[in-house]
Amino acid sequence: MSEVFEGYERQYCELSVNLSRKCNSAAQLADGEPKKQQISELKVGLDDADVLIRKMDLEARSLQSSLKATLLAKLREYKSDLNKLKKEVNKLTLTSANQAAHDLESGMMDPHAASANQRERLAMSTERLDQSSDRIRESRRIALETEELSVLILGDLHQQRETLLHSHNKLHGVDDAIDKSKKILTSMSRRISRNKWIMGSVIGVLILAIIIILYFKLFHH
Repeated sequence: MSEVFEGYERQYCELSVNLSRKCNSAAQLADGEPKKQQISELKVGLDDADVLIRKMDLEARSLQSSLKATLLAKLREYKSDLNKLKKEVNKLTLTSANQAAHDLESGMMDPHAASANQRERLAMSTERLDQSSDRIRESRRIALETEELSVLILGDLHQQRETLLHSHNKLHGVDDAIDKSKKILTSMSRRISRNKWIMGSVIGVLILAIIIILYFKLFHH
């Protein structure tokens, strides 16, 4: 299995267990600032879990087909568990929001419970919190898209590197073949030169023998 995938998987499992504990703890808290803080931390943790799921998905899809199928099946289980956890956090958020709305309505009915300035400050604080959450989500989305693009670029670079290495190996093989051809041609050239010298010597001996024979025939009759 991919070591990169296993690293992401360990982080996700640890985060998932931690989020489940926090969710159970938040469900037992009374509505108030501590519970809101817990819900806020849970949402941040869910965003981190989504990022890890995406990373595992990208890593799994870059692997061989046999291993890819196994890891993607495991990912489906993780996604299903994460969706269940998201539903639980949404329930906590709705319950807390409904209680806050009820408290605000009660305060409005009771002139001594909350003044108009307090309600206005609460509304402004809520609006600022929503805006900050939106900016954080947008920043996370941009960071995730940038990371995905970086992974794709790294994948392309890895393929190009493999292609270049393959081409280099081919060129190295061609160089070896050329060297062997040079050695063979040199050896053949030496043999041809030696054969030429032998043939020249034989021809010279034959010519000399013919001259001697002709000499004896012409001058000894």
